[in-house]
Amino acid sequence: MFVIGITGGTGSGKTTALEAVRELGGFVIDCDALYHELLAGNKRMLEEIEARFPGTAAGGAADRKKLGRLVFADPEALAALNSITHKYVDMEVRRLLEREEAAGRRLAAIDAIALIESGLGRLCNLTVAVIAPEAERIKRLMAREGISEDYARLRISAQKSDEWYRERCDVALVNSGGREEFKRLCLERFAAFIK
Repeated sequence: MFVIGITGGTGSGKTTALEAVRELGGFVIDCDALYHELLAGNKRMLEEIEARFPGTAAGGAADRKKLGRLVFADPEALAALNSITHKYVDMEVRRLLEREEAAGRRLAAIDAIALIESGLGRLCNLTVAVIAPEAERIKRLMAREGISEDYARLRISAQKSDEWYRERCDVALVNSGGREEFKRLCLERFAAFIK
């Protein structure tokens, strides 16, 4: 199975890239969705979270708001939480990839903003960063969330830079045109890689 890891700071571009993988017959693993599923009921992970952050997972599901408040602006606490959650997301991703490969699937994509930091990149044959010019990102964010230009700029300045993604991924795809144009680019590039 050929596994493509897709990450980046432009949400709509990532969605389009993942649609392209599906059109090529691939299976998409959404790591963010997996993370939330695990927080809702993975007993072993919740026990580890509760041991490290008492009172956050005692009821059989992690209190995401409480966890967020505990780790926000505390790099040490965030690293501790990530060391627990990344381990379980990694195990679940491996299980899903093995299941799809056993069923004869030739292509899969892992979608994760923390793809590189979490180590999931080692499960991929190729890591792809979806990036876009800042002006395009601001325009899309304003349209998608109905926020002001100033607030959109602030939100983007808090994200990792395009250069960060370029340095850490095998390929950078620039989402600078329309959706259909970018989808064609993704289809062409991905099809060439999996031949």
